[in-house]
Amino acid sequence: MSKTFFKETDDILERFELVTERISTIKDDSDLPDSLQAYFNEVADYIMCVLPVLKQAIDGSLAARSLEECKASHDTIFSIYESDIYENSFLCPTYAVEHLGTELGGILSAIFYRVTDIVQAAFEGRVDIFTLYCELFVQIYGECQMESEDKYRREGVQEAYYSFEHDYCQIFISENLITMIDPDYDFYTDIIMNADLSDDRYLYRYGMYIGPNELGIAAHLRSLPHEDVVAMARTYVDGYIKGFETTGKDITIKETVGVESPVGFELMTREAIRLFNEAGLAASVRFGGTSGRNLYSSVPNKQCVYDHKNDKAYILDKGLVDRMLEVVKNTFEKNKEIAAAFGGPAVIETFGETPFEPANRDANAQYNDKQDELNVYYMSNNGRLVNEYIHGDERSFTIIAYPIPEIGEKFTEIFDETVAVNTMDYELYKTIQQHIIDVLDQGERVHVTGRGDNHTDITVQLHHLDDPSHQTNFENCVADVNIPVGEVFTSPVLEGTNGVLHVTQVYLRELGYRDLEMKFVDGKVAEYTCKNFDSEEENKKYIFDNVLYKHDTLPIGEFAIGTNTRAFVMGQKYNIADKLPILIAEKTGPHFAVGDTCYSHSEDVPMYNPDGKECIARDNSISILRNTDYSKAYFNCHTDITIPYYELGDITVLTADGRELPIIKQGRFVVEGTEELNKALDE
Repeated sequence: MSKTFFKETDDILERFELVTERISTIKDDSDLPDSLQAYFNEVADYIMCVLPVLKQAIDGSLAARSLEECKASHDTIFSIYESDIYENSFLCPTYAVEHLGTELGGILSAIFYRVTDIVQAAFEGRVDIFTLYCELFVQIYGECQMESEDKYRREGVQEAYYSFEHDYCQIFISENLITMIDPDYDFYTDIIMNADLSDDRYLYRYGMYIGPNELGIAAHLRSLPHEDVVAMARTYVDGYIKGFETTGKDITIKETVGVESPVGFELMTREAIRLFNEAGLAASVRFGGTSGRNLYSSVPNKQCVYDHKNDKAYILDKGLVDRMLEVVKNTFEKNKEIAAAFGGPAVIETFGETPFEPANRDANAQYNDKQDELNVYYMSNNGRLVNEYIHGDERSFTIIAYPIPEIGEKFTEIFDETVAVNTMDYELYKTIQQHIIDVLDQGERVHVTGRGDNHTDITVQLHHLDDPSHQTNFENCVADVNIPVGEVFTSPVLEGTNGVLHVTQVYLRELGYRDLEMKFVDGKVAEYTCKNFDSEEENKKYIFDNVLYKHDTLPIGEFAIGTNTRAFVMGQKYNIADKLPILIAEKTGPHFAVGDTCYSHSEDVPMYNPDGKECIARDNSISILRNTDYSKAYFNCHTDITIPYYELGDITVLTADGRELPIIKQGRFVVEGTEELNKALDE
């Protein structure tokens, strides 16, 4: 690395040798009850199986491994996530509670999950981070040896876990932030730009799960003509640059772009980084793991991730949250020039994974009401700090998506069709969508209904246009920040927006929902439910955690009409509608987003459509609170819920003088000049 956090010192090396030597002897001990000793033996075995990777990273031999050695090491490290192994491992909270009891099982499983982060540290050669995790494990072992009753052991374990997160968040949080904004931290960038991408061995240098998707997409990109890969990269980079242009933001004051990409796409991301460099932007690439952003790979066991998503419930309190926010503040303050030069993320998403509906398990950690409030408090204040140092009114982004081999046997056809969808005619859609906007701008409300099993019935209140010749309510969204083309959207007036939104099936951030229903009163969620679980309590909790993000309510931040009928037909033709990412799915029908507006943190920046009219619908009665109480203005979430054309009834504009102007009737566009959109539906 050209720049590193780690400074190798005699103290660190001595601690490393001592703690790993102690872990290697744990299996010789017999001080604890058999089940508890079995836990420590299992975690110790895991640490020792990762240790050789760290040593190879230190001596420089990691990149020289044969492909067979790479695969063998990878399979050993990641085998713990295989379903049969996981369900019978202390990594699984249910198994841990069953064998260790309720006092210790859950928290020890959470600590095991935290310790698995040694994998990333090992591949980066981070002796310091590896040592910290090992010391945590040994300290937990010592706490359990000192006490004879589980309730007292629990106290010691909890205190040690808390101290670890409190004391070392200075390292973990600050490094996560700095690697986002500073391209000099180039461990991952170096692999992307300099490795031999014709040889699968490079994939095993990241320290991330490498499965059929990663291997398959890398092979597929190699099979494409080089000019096609460059064209994909150019579409992605041009979208990012165009995003600054269309929002009137000055890209020349930015020096860095955050490249967020799936493992396996290196041929494309390498070309994209070169194009960004030509545009005067250095690229930062940071670890994403299972987050689905930054540098990320497939999740080997989604139920495992779901089981552990609330693990901080064992230790979360106001003191820890304030400490975390203090670190965020101090890190940005020390790096404020670099942060100000960060232009925002350029994201490559993937789709095609088997839809996942998690199982709720009693043994999983759950936040209490106070902790839910603390999570919201942290999200709000962290978002405020990010916006303070990475100025919201100056940054932009772009997102593009491609399928992965898991989507099915027609992967190559779907990939080619997705490339075509991502490069559809900008000018054609700009004109068609303007016809729709011209009708929408005549109204004061829009009425949306479902058909068949969909019982959506909602009326959206629009902002008043004081000067219709120079103002509009809807942005004409073509292909810049959100690729592909195909939507017109607005931030509606909350007061007067009422009704029911319903979809029979939808996947939001890789979680499936059946019969998701939300009732809105004055633009805010008043009631909600789904049919994923047997009990209404579980259904509501599922939505509260994963759609409302633990807020008691959220406003409608966006109402949009998707116009990309070709993308819709692609979903139907290949039977992949349930696998399309929000990025594409939102273009395949009308959608409503709960959370912040589309202009979050940039409401004061004028936005103009290609016809020169200013989009004045950038605020609502909640976001405007930023001028009086910033903490109440933003929720730091924005989740699109799309009604597919086949569930859509009518979209009708209601004017002040009583006219009803149809946009869509029974799922088909009826505005003059939009006939082209129905052709794909007819085919």
